[in-house]
Amino acid sequence: MALMTGEQYIESIRKIKMEVYLMGKKVDVPVDDPILRPSLNSVRMTYDLAQKPEYKDLMTVKDPETGKEINRFNNIHRSTDDLIKKVKMQRLLGQQTAACFQRCVGMDAFNALWSTTYDTDKKYGTSYFKNFKKFLDYVKENDLTVDGAMTDPKGDRSLAPHQQADPDMYVHVVERRPDGIVVRGAKAHQTGALNSHEMIVMPTIAMSPEDKDYAVSFVVPLDTKGLFMIIGRQSCDTRKLEGGNIDVGNAEFGGVEALVVFDNVFVPNDRIFLNGETDFAGALVERFAGYHRQSYGGCKVGVGDVLIGAAALAADYNGAAKASHVKDKLIEMTHLNETLYCCGIACSAEGTPTESGNYIINLLLANVCKQNVTRFPYEIVRLAEDIAGGIMVTAPSEKDLFDPKLGPYVEKYLKAAPGVKTENRLRILRLIENLSLGTAAVGYRTESMHGAGSPQAQRIMIARQGNIPAKKELAKKIAGVKE
Repeated sequence: MALMTGEQYIESIRKIKMEVYLMGKKVDVPVDDPILRPSLNSVRMTYDLAQKPEYKDLMTVKDPETGKEINRFNNIHRSTDDLIKKVKMQRLLGQQTAACFQRCVGMDAFNALWSTTYDTDKKYGTSYFKNFKKFLDYVKENDLTVDGAMTDPKGDRSLAPHQQADPDMYVHVVERRPDGIVVRGAKAHQTGALNSHEMIVMPTIAMSPEDKDYAVSFVVPLDTKGLFMIIGRQSCDTRKLEGGNIDVGNAEFGGVEALVVFDNVFVPNDRIFLNGETDFAGALVERFAGYHRQSYGGCKVGVGDVLIGAAALAADYNGAAKASHVKDKLIEMTHLNETLYCCGIACSAEGTPTESGNYIINLLLANVCKQNVTRFPYEIVRLAEDIAGGIMVTAPSEKDLFDPKLGPYVEKYLKAAPGVKTENRLRILRLIENLSLGTAAVGYRTESMHGAGSPQAQRIMIARQGNIPAKKELAKKIAGVKE
């Protein structure tokens, strides 16, 4: 099959009979729901850009196994060039959507599972690598979108999975059959689950032998019996129900998250990638987290580009663009954003091959990248809000703007620089609000903190990868210390 077009992608998702709930009600056709549709449009962009000749080099790649052109989101990285182009592709998509385009998690799961299943098979003689390759071939052939699910609810964080009062706080095997396994539990914060054809499930932490039933990885279609989704709320999400396209800030694109419940879901043997090998659970988590933390050096930077542009426009529209302090704030925003990009490129350029043949990023630099992402977007947002002014969150609605009686007053009193339409000023202010506080804040500001692991998770990895003993030896040599 050739690469799908964006419209073909949407129709393929329409055909999947998912069980989806939003605000206490079952959503019969998620594709057409006004709150959910912008998130689907964001994924569509990953298909639309792959059809454009000017983006082919970033969006597609020739599969070395088949020689066919595939979407880069379904690629196994086989060089540092692949890793670098991944980050550049993510920045491009962030620029085009100003939202989360959702396919990064699946791509990062592919590459983490490629090497981990290979290593598991080598030690235990299992057939996980074969299972995974068969599934990936199916994904590439049909140009599918695959979600990656790692985060469990976790329950009492002081207890291991097998110690939880409620065993379902982590996804686990409840029955092993000759033809497969039955699993139960849930995965939280699942961005893109709603817009995917398949879902890969992975463990969320390193595990001890007592956690054998929790060391499980597998893939299932989104219409699997016993699997259903409860969609999370976002700030300002019901503005999408009001009509119009100003107050939402970003009317076309967005992202939604789901609590995905596995209520005794059956998984056939050929779709299992880990099943009780607890010593490889931690390796899978570490590798996936590394790839996903690299991703933030691309996607968040692209969205940051849009926010910087919006802040600069707000300064223009406010008549403040020539103020030295405004210029300095825009410089600072750019400096912070490009620093994030530098980290994403650096950990990619320093990538190395695994025994399985794919390339893994420099784990230390990937974790430094994500640690910076937990901080810099917050400062970029703060500066954008500073430049925009308080009217960003106190402006009347677009219904007031277009009201016969009220509109002239809104036009009169919210006009700023000469020659600037009040409507355009409000559009930019609402976009900044959307990225800072509204629905897009989930995919930019707040997700910068918690996505791909909390800040402390990165600091733990930085401590492991930082190699302080070797640095001590360097200091001893320079100082002439002899022991």
